[in-house]
Amino acid sequence: MKHSDILEKLKNYMSTIETLDINVLRKLVEEALENYSPEEVIEKSLRPAMEIIGEKFKEGEYFIAELVLAADIFKEIFNTYLKPRIAERGKAKTLGKVIIGTIEGDIHDIGKSIVSVVFQSSGFEVIDLGVDVPAWKFVEEAEKRKADVIAISALLTTTMLNIEKVIAILKEKGIRDKYIVIVGGAPLSEEFARKIGADAYGKDPYDGLKKLKELLAKRHKQ
Repeated sequence: MKHSDILEKLKNYMSTIETLDINVLRKLVEEALENYSPEEVIEKSLRPAMEIIGEKFKEGEYFIAELVLAADIFKEIFNTYLKPRIAERGKAKTLGKVIIGTIEGDIHDIGKSIVSVVFQSSGFEVIDLGVDVPAWKFVEEAEKRKADVIAISALLTTTMLNIEKVIAILKEKGIRDKYIVIVGGAPLSEEFARKIGADAYGKDPYDGLKKLKELLAKRHKQ
């Protein structure tokens, strides 16, 4: 097999999530890493595979169960095979640093975790604060970690209003313009995002990724 063929094979195999055998996938990843850097494996195999899975989700071929499974598999592959190799070679260049979490009062984790993996597989460094995160914690961690983006999830109408507290704290501290704030979750909308002063609303992980890249591109041009 030509070296380049293994990257294509890995991409195609991972994107057929419904028939995937994790042991076969591990062997393909190991083979790919014998010939390519972890960054190349992410860029040419895993990221495109996640994009294919995202398209299948948008088209109704895959559902939330497949997205959850894909996210879990990517996390295992990334943490077991790729992250250690990247760390050995020093800090890799990223598209930006994202602080992400589910807002205070909300313990829903699945949607936020999928977004984390999609962002990570696309070249962002992601710091996941977990669930039930107080507004002040988003700001504190963004400042401490020198983040570029604050991503906030809410799955309940009773907790979505807490997102506005994050933006209020940023304004109080005079640092609102330092961060891109993107929000997402079932009860949210474009209108809600505009109303609270967020920069963007992601209707799904891939929509959020697209908008985030556009916002960062605009910021870099300024």
